[in-house]
Amino acid sequence: MLRPIEPTELPPPPAYRVPWRVVRVDASHPVVINDGRDAADFVRVFRGDGAPSERTQLWGQVLPAEEIELCLCASDPHEAVVTLAWFRPADGLEYVWRFVV
Repeated sequence: MLRPIEPTELPPPPAYRVPWRVVRVDASHPVVINDGRDAADFVRVFRGDGAPSERTQLWGQVLPAEEIELCLCASDPHEAVVTLAWFRPADGLEYVWRFVV
């Protein structure tokens, strides 16, 4: 709902940019890169691809510029949906981001 902005009202904080970048050179092995300035804590990866093995991976802390390769060999990469969940050290909140290959 739209409302007028009061002159004394502070502007909202800038949006948090998702730190991930995915390199899809090989559809069966996409590479996830922490493209942000900060580490991502307690990173977990959930795969929604119908494959029974390794549906959840625990990556722990992912540092800036760190690259991690996902193996989607046991599934159809065109059907895979990957969800990343992590905690941001700056605010302690959990964030979730999904992508398709």
